[in-house]
Amino acid sequence: MSATVLDAPADDNLALREPDERKRMSAPAIKLFFKVADLWGLTVDQRRAILGDVSKQTYYNWQKGSVTSLTRDQLERISLVLGTLKGLRLVFASDDNAVRWLKANNHEFEFAGRPPLDRMTQGSINDLYAVRRYLDAWRGMK
Repeated sequence: MSATVLDAPADDNLALREPDERKRMSAPAIKLFFKVADLWGLTVDQRRAILGDVSKQTYYNWQKGSVTSLTRDQLERISLVLGTLKGLRLVFASDDNAVRWLKANNHEFEFAGRPPLDRMTQGSINDLYAVRRYLDAWRGMK
């Protein structure tokens, strides 16, 4: 799952509508999400918000490896996190610098003086998109 849903061809996005495909992708996707969340030092509540406000029980089941099938929304959220990680790694020389930026107050319009991570953890998938788009624009992408 190196490419993100956003980078995938339209046919791949349609595949997320298929229950078998979502089931196949779910365990590897959540495993990658936990690795990124650990790298960024996210709290359990931040992780749950990014995943779409999943319950604590569901979160801990996933953490133990008990993942049956994520929803399309959850897979897209993880895809956005992976795309954000990719963007951060293209913009910053080190993961430490990237995490510092993610957690530092930012006075750009999109962040209103708050850290980009705060925007990501508001619970809406649109907030995840906003940070991803910001990084894409920063690196000169459309």
